[in-house]
Amino acid sequence: MLLVLCVDLDDDLGRKTGFSTPVIGRDPVEEAAVALATEDPEDSDVNVIFQGLHVYDDLADRDESVEVAVVTGNDEGDVKANREVGDEVDTVLASLSTAEDVTALVVTDGAQDESVIPIIRSRVPIDGVRRVVVRQAQNLESMYYTIKQVLNDPETRGTVLIPLGILLLIYPLALVGTVLDMPGFVLGTTSALLGLYLISRGLGLGDRLDAAVERARRSLYAGRTTLLAYVVAAALFALGGVSGRNELEAVREATPGEVGVPVMLSALVYGSIQWIAAAGVTTSLGQITDEYIAGSLEWRYLNAPFYVLSIAVVLYAVSAFFLDEVGISFLATALTVGTLLGIASTLAFAVIESRYADDDADEASGTRSAERA
Repeated sequence: MLLVLCVDLDDDLGRKTGFSTPVIGRDPVEEAAVALATEDPEDSDVNVIFQGLHVYDDLADRDESVEVAVVTGNDEGDVKANREVGDEVDTVLASLSTAEDVTALVVTDGAQDESVIPIIRSRVPIDGVRRVVVRQAQNLESMYYTIKQVLNDPETRGTVLIPLGILLLIYPLALVGTVLDMPGFVLGTTSALLGLYLISRGLGLGDRLDAAVERARRSLYAGRTTLLAYVVAAALFALGGVSGRNELEAVREATPGEVGVPVMLSALVYGSIQWIAAAGVTTSLGQITDEYIAGSLEWRYLNAPFYVLSIAVVLYAVSAFFLDEVGISFLATALTVGTLLGIASTLAFAVIESRYADDDADEASGTRSAERA
């Protein structure tokens, strides 16, 4: 048996005529169509029901087993409407007194009503879909439904509407800039906002920023010291930059003539290296603390603060030597101390880690032997 299903997703039939749905059978469906056409001749669902009757009559004239029914949803939303249609399809199928296999021909008035096709297919095989629209407006409803879906999608809405809104604001902002005698500033700011938005969307910076904020939030609620260490390190970096700039200005004032690039770099490093080293030690200690609390600390992680100090000693000595603050003997001593500090920390923690690994292996071996015994 072929079941001709006329779909009225927003329940115009029930709301406008008071008909109880689902409507099953040739005569009841015709009465419903006439009632809806009398109440609202412009409703597109009238065409759907009459098309269903036309298909029914055509198949019945050829002595095929066929039934026609109207199922409706509601006007509260897509999900609730789809569920309502599914329930009514179940009611229609339960009312069919036939031992034949039932398939369906779905008749709709556009793309929006066709969103229930997966719901119907989950209950009865579908032989085809017949879309009925007024010839003068063949693609109007599909275009309307597509625009509606685009505007309801948050991602698409942000991608399309925000740049369009900024472009539409250019002219009124230009007028405001002309009144304020700052047309270039206003147009430049608007263009910069549009460019930054497009670049951020193209590079996915929004998603990365959201991920970074989420990680920071989780770290804050989890009590991780790394977050605090990063904040302190950022402040120390800023202080190091200020200190390096002050040292560079002092060198420029004390040096007659033009200052060379090596001297400028040395001044920046000499003035800021202490602060930068403190920032590096702070972040490494914060990371070590979190690893220890999480139970995943390894001995070689403790090398990080010593490496930072070694590098800081070397850079401080080299920059001081270029600024004539220290002699060659101090430079040689600092290079030696920095190198030995890094090597000593590496060897020390490697030996400690190896000893602990051997002890753990011996303990595990002893446990297995005791279990076998």
